[in-house]
Amino acid sequence: MEDVAGVVKDLIAEGKVRWFGLSEAGAGSIRRAHAVQPVAALQSEYSLWTREPEAEIIPTLEELGIGLVPFSPLGKGFLTGKIDSTTALDPMRSSIPRFSPAAMDANRKLVDLIRAIGERHAATPAQVALAWILAQKPWIVPLFGTRKIERFDENIGALNVQLTQTDLDEIEAANIHISGDRYPEEHMRLTGL
Repeated sequence: MEDVAGVVKDLIAEGKVRWFGLSEAGAGSIRRAHAVQPVAALQSEYSLWTREPEAEIIPTLEELGIGLVPFSPLGKGFLTGKIDSTTALDPMRSSIPRFSPAAMDANRKLVDLIRAIGERHAATPAQVALAWILAQKPWIVPLFGTRKIERFDENIGALNVQLTQTDLDEIEAANIHISGDRYPEEHMRLTGL
C-alpha cells in the first residue's frame, strides 16, 4: 500500500494526478496509504443493507478527513422495492447470496420499512435509502448507477427528502438483520472481503 501511495504522490507532484482515492480498502490500508499521500476519498459499498463500514471504516475516514463515495447505495437495486423473489434476475445478481429467493424474502422487511417511511415523506423507497446515506455524514456522497433518466431524476429527488431524527431512530430500532452475503463465497475468498 505504501508503494502505491508513493507512486501516486510522485504523479501528483508531476501534475499528472490531482487526487488519491482508494476502493474497498480496510482501515489499516487506508491509514498506511494516507501516511504517505493524503487520501481524498474511499469508494466502498455502503447502504442500509451493507453497513459493515460503520464499524471501522467510517470512524477511520472521519478521523483522517477522507470522504466516502458509497457504491451500490440502493443495494444493487433491491432497496428500490422493485425486486423480489419472483423477479427474473440478471446473471450478476443471481450469483449473489442476498438475491436468493429466501434472502430476498427475509430482507423484504427493510424495504417495507423504508417504503413506510417514504409514504410519510411522499418519497420512494430508493429516495429514502439515499436520503438515509446523506443523513449519515456530510462527507458521504452516494454513487448510484442508472441507465434511465427517470431513475436518475428519482434518485436525485432524494436531495429533497429530509429524514427526521424519528425516521432515523425508527430505522435503527428496527435492527433488521440482512440475510445473505454481499458476494458469492469464492469472490469473497479471492478478494479478501
